[in-house]
Amino acid sequence: MSARIANGAGTANVATGLPVLDHLLTLLARSGRFDLALELAPGDAEAEVAEAGRSLGDALGRLLRADGARGHGAGIMPADEALAQVVLELSEKPLLASNVDLSEARAGGLRSDLAARFLDALATSARLTLHVRLIDGDDSQHVLEAIFKALGVALANAATVSDNGGRDG
Repeated sequence: MSARIANGAGTANVATGLPVLDHLLTLLARSGRFDLALELAPGDAEAEVAEAGRSLGDALGRLLRADGARGHGAGIMPADEALAQVVLELSEKPLLASNVDLSEARAGGLRSDLAARFLDALATSARLTLHVRLIDGDDSQHVLEAIFKALGVALANAATVSDNGGRDG
């Protein structure tokens, strides 16, 4: 298992063993203009999702805590009829707060509650307060795409070096 993320052009090389998660992480990388490499050893889907969240969270935590990085950000992105907002901040009390309940939905064969587990593992590992809001949307695939795109934008904002060279806000 390995994860690398850096500010870049938005290229992704992702192999989690779950095509829909690979797709969502590629959208995150593109939307945030991150170069992302994430590879996991094959295993059971739930374990892979949690491990992907932890691995990416560890890499993101380092990026967001780099000298001069803002450490907080927000993003709003659409995916067809869905519209999602993600707001995050570095925190010593990691938290995922979301109004999205996709526990009964499926997207690309992935139980959507696994996406919530991924986000929770990411927030915990990166030590983020992570707020996810679904503004509109019905199709579970589009909802997940909007969330991961908004997450990419929020992470890009948080990784940006502020004008004053440090945490602002």
